[in-house]
Parts: sequence; structure tokens; C-alpha cells
Amino acid sequence: MINVNDIKNGMTIIFEDNLYMILEFLHVKPGKGAAFVKTKLRNLRTGSIVEKTFNSSIKLEKAMISKTNMQYLYGSGDVYNFMNMETYEQIELTRDQIGEDAKFLKDGINVDITFYEGEMLGISLPDKIEYTITHTEPAVKGNTTNNALKDAELENGLMIRVPLFIQEGEHVLVTTSDGKYDSRA
Repeated sequence: MINVNDIKNGMTIIFEDNLYMILEFLHVKPGKGAAFVKTKLRNLRTGSIVEKTFNSSIKLEKAMISKTNMQYLYGSGDVYNFMNMETYEQIELTRDQIGEDAKFLKDGINVDITFYEGEMLGISLPDKIEYTITHTEPAVKGNTTNNALKDAELENGLMIRVPLFIQEGEHVLVTTSDGKYDSRA
């Protein structure tokens, strides 16, 4: 148990039988009345964000979350296989468990998988992942308006927009937070 005055961003707590990560908090000491703490919390099971206000005398239960670095091996339909690089233990996760991050998976990349008492809560991808361009149209001379972009298909089937000078076979970095081209690799 921790006092609500001792919370920090990124800390995980159990509140009303749910797991939450603290995104933001603000200690408020009004002129009259008791002090309180306003928080913004993300439910780690559903992904929803809620705002809660706690009296400053409340104690919260801290959740012990573990992160395991695992390598993505391969996908088969809606099932994805990962291997713990220390124990060589393999686990299977479904598309529902991974969510939108599944489109960024590439054989051999390392991800952090978050667990709470054996329950898988989610995966954390690297900020940027290197991909090979498998198909894109050649640049057309004279088509050089500001920030001109064209469609490109990556090795995992993901479609992104890239600058005109990028050719098939080149390696590019893609930002996993928004799925956009970042730079050449």
C-alpha cells in the first residue's frame, strides 16, 4: 500500500479491482477544505483513460507489473508466436491480445510484453522499426511539389507514404506510434 501523495507517473496501481497506470497527477491544496490529488489513469486491461480524484489521506495498492523482453518469431493467421530470449520459452498471443500493434510485427524484432500475475496485459514495440520497401512506383520527373509523397508497400504488407526519392529495395525506418515514414535506415 502506498499513500496517494507518493504516486508518480508510470506507476501501476490496483483501484476498484482494476489495474491502472498513472499518466498524470496533480496535488491540489485549496484554501478551504482538505487537500486532494487529481489523476489521469489508463486501465491496463481495456486501454480506456479515466480521471479520478483522491482524498490525500487515501492509500492505494501498488500493482507489481513485470516486463519480459521477447522476440517475435512468426505469425500464423491471427496467432503470433514470441520467444523469451533468456529461457527460450515460447508463448502464443492472439490478434485480440496484441491489438493494432500487430500490423508492425516483423520477424526477429524484440518487444517488451507486460504481465501482471501471469496475465498478459500488452506489448510495447520499439519506437522505430526498420523495414524493406517491396513495392513502390518510380518517381516521375517534374512532380516535385513541396513534400511530395507516394505509396509504398513494406515487407510485412503495411502500406505507408514515402518521399519520391525512395526506391524499391531500400530500408526505411517507420515510427510505430503513428505508422509513418521517419527516414532511410
